[in-house]
Amino acid sequence: MMSPQTRDYLMVTASYWGFTLVDGALRMLVLLHFFRLGYSPFTLAFLFLLYEFAGIVANLAGGWLATRFGIPRMMMTGQLLQIASLFLLSALDPAWRPFLSIAWVVVAQGLAGLAKDFTKTASKSAIKATAGDGAGRLFKWVAWFTGSKNAMKGLGFFVGGLLLEAAGFRAALWLMAGALLLVLLAVLLLLPRDLGKAKASKTIRELFAKSAGVNLLAAARVFMFGARDVWFVVGLPVFLYASGWRFVEVGAFLAAWTIVYGGLQAIAPALVPRSADGLSREVPGARLWAGLLLAVPLAIALVLNGPLDLRPDLVVVVGLAIFALPFAVNSSLHSYLILAYAGSEKAAEDVGFYYAANACGRLAGTLLSGLFYQWGGIGFCLGGSAAMLLVCWAITFLLPSHRGDIRTVGRAA
Repeated sequence: MMSPQTRDYLMVTASYWGFTLVDGALRMLVLLHFFRLGYSPFTLAFLFLLYEFAGIVANLAGGWLATRFGIPRMMMTGQLLQIASLFLLSALDPAWRPFLSIAWVVVAQGLAGLAKDFTKTASKSAIKATAGDGAGRLFKWVAWFTGSKNAMKGLGFFVGGLLLEAAGFRAALWLMAGALLLVLLAVLLLLPRDLGKAKASKTIRELFAKSAGVNLLAAARVFMFGARDVWFVVGLPVFLYASGWRFVEVGAFLAAWTIVYGGLQAIAPALVPRSADGLSREVPGARLWAGLLLAVPLAIALVLNGPLDLRPDLVVVVGLAIFALPFAVNSSLHSYLILAYAGSEKAAEDVGFYYAANACGRLAGTLLSGLFYQWGGIGFCLGGSAAMLLVCWAITFLLPSHRGDIRTVGRAA
């Protein structure tokens, strides 16, 4: 018979699948629609800036609010905000002046950014609340959750490209809002209201006073996700479209990559040596995989600038396929380590702080993706990725690898 903890975990995972499917479709829909309208790469990046900045605020506030009011309420808040953003985008009038259109989309994307990170922080905090104290089960549940939701995000990329061609921009947004409303009703009816509730921090200083492990891992996360998004968010889709790919082909490739990446995340526990304390072998594993990840954009840049006469789009596609494995293992390891470092009573706050750092990385990567591509094409994007990964790799050597090394700054962990 299924335990209540397992049932809650599966419910949270399924609801986040639905949300992530819509979020991935929305990203691809907005990117391809406005590129077709003639927006420059930097302007496309600008459309997503408030989305990423809102994620910083949402993660910090979402962690505190989930601790104060419970995880299900924060999940429903995120879903309501996403529905509002979809309807706001659907009201966009093609006859408006470019400045007004850009401002409208930026505001709508800001709501979507709040929605995504309220939902993500609450959902990942639920894993800590349902998995108990077993490090082995925690790693497996985190890996499966993270991998499966990224597979759904990849499917969303494909759905976004497909809906844009088959239904058009406005009808696609309405369909997505209807699907998300069904997810919201499921959370309302099936999850216990008090899941994840605890005594929240009372001051800003207490909210930011994290353990050394949480602080360092958050810093590594900034540079790792910045390194991905500096070429993945704007540079890569625009590069493939400019190389002759159709919208649906761009969406299908990004979908396939993200689905494979999600699958690799789900099997990451089998690729990383395990330890009884949950840290002493996992942290050295994070250092190894960060070094392997750094090598990939360097290798792609060398091949693109080498003597071989190869199609640039194929080189980048193959390189990105290789990039998927070390990035997936790193991401899964980090997602596990944040919960291993997090305090049990205020796990939602620790997770929120960590994913606020994640959002900082995405914000920087998104802006630099459009800027670097406009300056020097995909080669500049790859150079920026390698520089960020070098910093990420260096930080992993400072991560605590034993329980006794996890010092707390300002409060008990």
